[in-house]
Amino acid sequence: MSNQDLKEKILNIISKHKLGVLSSVENNKPHSRYMTFYSEGLTLFTPTKMDTEKIEEIEANASVSVLLGYEDKGQDDAYVEISGIASINKSQELKMKLWEESFSQWFKGPEDPNYIFLQIQPEIIRILNTHGESSEELVL
Repeated sequence: MSNQDLKEKILNIISKHKLGVLSSVENNKPHSRYMTFYSEGLTLFTPTKMDTEKIEEIEANASVSVLLGYEDKGQDDAYVEISGIASINKSQELKMKLWEESFSQWFKGPEDPNYIFLQIQPEIIRILNTHGESSEELVL
């Protein structure tokens, strides 16, 4: 499969799935949690609070892993495993664009300074469980 075809498959999975697992590094061990993801192309964004331990973890080690796409019964669900670098994004434009009323339980509004996004820039994306096909890897 060409890189362009692989990228299209990956974008299709990323665009259809918002709930995934973010793993960061804590004391040299993986630390995973469910997060909500938004995407612009292959770049992912996930809202979080500035005063959480994941921010401390990412400031100490920006390498992260994200799993997206594995749902339903799991037997036929293609999913992606993304290895990348996380950074803090405080863009007011992004905060306004992605604001959802459900965020009100954690934030005072889109202007809340504690409301930020982690931006994940992929380095390697693997697509797995594609109906018996071998996994494929897109290196960026």
